Amino acid sequence: MASKKSFFTALKHWFKKIFFFCLITSFLYILLCLWIIPPATITQIENLFTYNLKRNYVSWNDISYNVKLAAIASEDQAFPDHNGFDWDAIEKSLHPKKKNKKTKIPLGGAASTISQQTAKNVFLWQGAGTIGKVIRKIPEFYFTALIELIWRKKRILEVYLNVIEMGPGIFGIEAAAQHYFHKSAKNLTREEAAKIIACLPNPKIFSVVPMSRRVAWRYPQILQQMHNIEDDEDIQAIIK
Repeated sequence: MASKKSFFTALKHWFKKIFFFCLITSFLYILLCLWIIPPATITQIENLFTYNLKRNYVSWNDISYNVKLAAIASEDQAFPDHNGFDWDAIEKSLHPKKKNKKTKIPLGGAASTISQQTAKNVFLWQGAGTIGKVIRKIPEFYFTALIELIWRKKRILEVYLNVIEMGPGIFGIEAAAQHYFHKSAKNLTREEAAKIIACLPNPKIFSVVPMSRRVAWRYPQILQQMHNIEDDEDIQAIIK
């Protein structure tokens, strides 16, 4: 009995060590990513064995204003205002209104903010099935809170646009711009930016070129939302 108790004590001791080691190293990695784009993500590594990986990280000034605006318009219009979590959107997703009542639904259609998507894409895995997604939510909360605190909005959006998948094996806006329109991300027009962003959240299915029906239906809506939110001072403070 004593040996069994000592075993669990030792196990608890090692668990604490591993936990604090992961906590410290993850914090240091987040600090490091203030200056560098994450060199690799779990999602990129997974794709490496299936696709010819395309990625080309670029700085904030080499990303078109149109892309920054399109991303916020489509994925997270409350991005300048929340602390990483859009609690109103989360509540609406848990308690949807009746179909016959008109509600304002974000184009992205999800309660997941750009900050949460960045945390997931940089530090975690995509999650296979319900169990994988549920398990991922706890570290996702941790990483989201930290990047909001340490990186702030402009850096979060810059990293997001560099690491997010925008086609099969295509990561980041520069690789997407070169692949789809044979130009740099800096020179993307409003329409081109909207088309690329319209492939989210499933770029392996929603093709930009050739254009899938989903992208063809969605990108004009993104363009309209870009027009609607463009004069917002808080958004302008981030994307300019």
